[in-house]
Amino acid sequence: MKKTIKDYLLSFALCFAFLGVLACSSDKEDTPPVSIKTLGASTNKIDLESKETTVEITITSNATNWTLSNQASWIKLSQAVGTSGSTIVKITASENVDTAVRNAVLKLTSTEGNASEITVSQAAGVAAGLYPSYNTNPIAADASGMASSAVELASKIKLGWNIGNTLEATGGETAWGNPKVTKALIDAVKANGFNAIRIPCSWNQNLENAATAKIKTEWLNRVKEVVQYCVDNDMYVVVNIHWDGGWLENNITEAKKVENNAKQKAFWEQIATHLRGFDEHLLFASANEPAVEDAAQMAVLTSYHQTFIDAVRSTGGKNASRVLVVQGPTTDIEKTNKLMTTLPVDKVTGRMMVEVHYYSPWNFAGLTKDETWGKMFYYWGNGFHSTTDTERNATWGEEADLEKNFKLMKTQFVDKGIPVLLGEFGAIRRTTLTGDALTLHLNSRAYYLKTVVKTAKANGLLPFYWDEGSIGNNGFGIFKRSDNSVFDTQALNALKEGLQ
Repeated sequence: MKKTIKDYLLSFALCFAFLGVLACSSDKEDTPPVSIKTLGASTNKIDLESKETTVEITITSNATNWTLSNQASWIKLSQAVGTSGSTIVKITASENVDTAVRNAVLKLTSTEGNASEITVSQAAGVAAGLYPSYNTNPIAADASGMASSAVELASKIKLGWNIGNTLEATGGETAWGNPKVTKALIDAVKANGFNAIRIPCSWNQNLENAATAKIKTEWLNRVKEVVQYCVDNDMYVVVNIHWDGGWLENNITEAKKVENNAKQKAFWEQIATHLRGFDEHLLFASANEPAVEDAAQMAVLTSYHQTFIDAVRSTGGKNASRVLVVQGPTTDIEKTNKLMTTLPVDKVTGRMMVEVHYYSPWNFAGLTKDETWGKMFYYWGNGFHSTTDTERNATWGEEADLEKNFKLMKTQFVDKGIPVLLGEFGAIRRTTLTGDALTLHLNSRAYYLKTVVKTAKANGLLPFYWDEGSIGNNGFGIFKRSDNSVFDTQALNALKEGLQ
């Protein structure tokens, strides 16, 4: 068919259109692609324990800026906005004292897109509804009068004394035969060379309401009064929860863990709040001689200590930096060396001590009748064995063992900046002995006390003599509390000689 001019024009139009398409395609290949903005966090779900906890997340972005929004009052962020790159954000949740789990959603956004969410969940409070919170008026940290670290405080404690069988006595302060503690007694103790006092205390028998674990105000006031006697004398003083019926000490088990942590928390919130005004002269101690035999029980004990530390710190004021004391398993040195491989966590560094006790060998220090596993020892130490009553000489636990035990604590704790409180030590007087036997026994006992103090100080341990007020046979008493006079001058001098 013969082409017309119209046909030629149409062909040219099609060619130009085709070339235009090619040109457009070529232009598109030369245009750089639009970049996609990324924004994300290292996790989108955080699960926390009930105690105050801080976790870290990493936010990664190539956006110009980002925002992390938080509507929960119990959550604090180290920063809420940022720019491109990788940023570590600390998320801190305060302690959950309520009986229910609480949840929050953090929203991560940018003006350039790619929003995401982070879900935060915190477990219910440790009390699990058993007791109310007694941290009802926490105050801001107060560092005045609290300058000394645990190590610095340890250097100031020379020789300590226990007010035994008194404020911890079942049935009341005088129930075990001792009179009420007076300022005159504390003055006498200070005047005779002691500059620190340990006050064993019971609390469980002094409740206003057992259902709520509320301690009687008059009992809190009485303990405060005795503490004041000590502080007025420029003495360092340790307040603890002693045997107290054994509710904690004899129940360090998984079965009792939640219940006992609840009571530990309730008690220490009240004790710490009531005694919060005292400066660094006052130390708190979590327990006394917690019965622990293995690693599983040690883990439970650590939880009790953790609850103690968290409860005290939560009350604020001077308690925010007070030196706190945690007990080794059964306060036995060998068990402590073996089982206390980690300590509870304290958000304040350098304000913790460990406590152990020493009555070794028990055959000499406390055994009052022969047992199938061993006989009583009357004589201890090099140069103090009897040549006539040989079956009563110590056959173990003498100077070399004493040095070995205390050196374990030095290596495990003291050398690492954790002072060790020798919260109790002593040996009974066996005054049914007579003549040369009695003289040798008492001289041996004096040598034992001197050697314990001397070895303790050489290894950085802080010795507190156990005085339960008894001045009769098998007693530990140094002071006659009825008139605040020195009853056992020989023992007192031996203790002070150990410091020389």
